[in-house]
Amino acid sequence: MSVLNKFVKDTGIYGLATVLPRLMNFLLVPLHTTELATSGYSDNTTFYIYAAFLNVLLSFGMETAFFRFFTHASEKNKVYSTTFISITSFTILFLVGIVAFNESLASLVNLNQKYFNLLIGVVLLDALVVAPFAYLRATGKTKTFSIIKLSNVATYVLLNYFFLWFIPTFKIGTSFYDPTDLVQYIFISNLAASVVTFLFLTPYFFKVKMSFDLQIFKNLMSYGWPVMVAGLAYVINENFDKWLLPELLGKDINGAYAGCYKIAVFMTIFIQAFRIGAEPFFFSHSKSENPQQTYATIMKYFVVFGSVLMVFVVSYLDIITSLVVPNETYWVAIGIVPIILLANLFLGIYFNLALWYKLTDRTRIGMYISILGAVITIGLNYMLIPKIGFMGSAWTTLIAYGVMMIVSYLLGRKHYPVPYNLVRIGLYLLLASGLSYVAMENRGNYYLTTGLVFIFLIIIGLLERKELQQILKR
Repeated sequence: MSVLNKFVKDTGIYGLATVLPRLMNFLLVPLHTTELATSGYSDNTTFYIYAAFLNVLLSFGMETAFFRFFTHASEKNKVYSTTFISITSFTILFLVGIVAFNESLASLVNLNQKYFNLLIGVVLLDALVVAPFAYLRATGKTKTFSIIKLSNVATYVLLNYFFLWFIPTFKIGTSFYDPTDLVQYIFISNLAASVVTFLFLTPYFFKVKMSFDLQIFKNLMSYGWPVMVAGLAYVINENFDKWLLPELLGKDINGAYAGCYKIAVFMTIFIQAFRIGAEPFFFSHSKSENPQQTYATIMKYFVVFGSVLMVFVVSYLDIITSLVVPNETYWVAIGIVPIILLANLFLGIYFNLALWYKLTDRTRIGMYISILGAVITIGLNYMLIPKIGFMGSAWTTLIAYGVMMIVSYLLGRKHYPVPYNLVRIGLYLLLASGLSYVAMENRGNYYLTTGLVFIFLIIIGLLERKELQQILKR
């Protein structure tokens, strides 16, 4: 089996384990935007902003560091046990601090006490399973990984429908049900799903003999803490707009913005599926023959598929919007979708480019790039939102990810040159942007927009036909 074929297989398996849960989760967007007012959806968004921030903080870069050292370690069990003990110890210390300052911290993040406690329960359980999940990925236990991931999301989705649709529709269990605070049941569902995952992964807490190696810990921390800072900066880049908009424009606008932002989830799912399969692959094949050429080919086809996805979504935007966000009060923010799709494609390219600083152990540079993006995100949001409203947040996201992508490429060319086909990549990005603009200006004209999709596919087929035939013959 060729290296590229193995990459496709690995990414497909892990991608399926990621895409299916995300698609199942995606089924909740119509439910949430139908049952929750825009202000309630804003509260839901805020909850998950803090969850994302705390998830990065509690894992402190150990997942990526684990892959870096586990792959080529002679004592793999020590790497796993040191990673597990480190994360668990830090999580316990975090819990002690939360218990001691519970009310003050809830007030600080502007969440009511009930929501805050549910938040802490979710992030603590999620932190405890970071190492076991990483172990499953690193040891190729794809079926187990997939089953647990699917069980988590199935629990979450089913409970959401139980609380937000089944009980109100059939009037069952209304003695304990509070119809004036529906958003709490989303958080309760998440906590239950995290408990299910924790129970599934409990055997992996004792999978190997637990021993803590100080030198391994130092190596993990040295490699991982810049990854953590970069992760925190990523959370800012991805969520600062949805944190600031309620303050500047109100919860209703933020809820509409966040709801329409979800339409770009198709690109997010594609990128996530790629990342979860690509990261272990990049590390494990870094010593193979001419890995740079393989990485270049992967990048090109990543851009190809991402560009096609962008044109497709924009071409059928009205249909997709009516299915994903059926509540028309959210549609005021529909104009952000093409911009966010392109921004997420830039982010995906940046993740692909990031292999150079991970493979050369220069994770601090990745941290600096992410911090640069966060500075741009914060500055431009404060600058543009008062002038052009929520569209300022969308353009800010595009600019921040675009700058990160360009800076990473320029630095990577110096430290770990990869022969990316810039002409083809640039051509596909320009074509996708131009065709998406035409489609957006002619929304509802499906004869024209369908033609745009086919034109793009024909161009790609003509340009890539020979290479695709060679890859498929291997």
